[in-house]
Amino acid sequence: MVDNRYATALVIGSVLSLLATVYLSVAVGTQHWYEYNTPEVNGTTQGDPVYAMNGTRALWWRCILVASSSHWYKTPDKNKMETRCSSFSLSEQFSLKMKPGKNEEEDLLRTYLWRCQFLLPLVSLALVFLSGLVGVCACLCRSFTPTFFVGVLHLLAGLCSLGTVCCFLAGVDLLHRYFPLPEGVEGTLGWSLYLALISFPLQMMAAALFLWAARSHRKNYTRMTAYRVA
Repeated sequence: MVDNRYATALVIGSVLSLLATVYLSVAVGTQHWYEYNTPEVNGTTQGDPVYAMNGTRALWWRCILVASSSHWYKTPDKNKMETRCSSFSLSEQFSLKMKPGKNEEEDLLRTYLWRCQFLLPLVSLALVFLSGLVGVCACLCRSFTPTFFVGVLHLLAGLCSLGTVCCFLAGVDLLHRYFPLPEGVEGTLGWSLYLALISFPLQMMAAALFLWAARSHRKNYTRMTAYRVA
């Protein structure tokens, strides 16, 4: 028989875990991690470097705003813009990054930051999925012991989510050091990155609730066993 306090903690932890998974999944699947804004983009042409910098950057894509396509008999309207995205291939995700210059030295720091920002969100989602399987098995077996492992998995998933955001921000900062933004281009954090960042405290709170429930239930069970023996 499970105490109402432990059952409430498990329910709240499960809801927090579900919210964190949804937020992280949406963040991974959208393009608005870092946004480049150019106020005068409507007055430029596609050959200008300022024009090419207007768009967004994400874990999987690089998107830019271009004039919307029109029929052959119409002149393109620069006031109507559309987003065009190009995805990074798997080989590009794991390829070595080079420092700018004639020597073309390998930039190991940016290389591993790029790889970590690609792998860590997948690891985080996999850990949450694994914790869900463990939780389902615990319910079928009517055992409270696996709750501790569910909490540990959520703790690791939260650290992976935080690592994803940190690696992405560090990688963007290094990129802008090597290739400064043109004059008139402003870079801001996008809402996709904030969703990934919000998933971190949600997963940590879920982990704390699962660990507390497992530890408290174990103490209570130990006391009840000692009382019965006495």
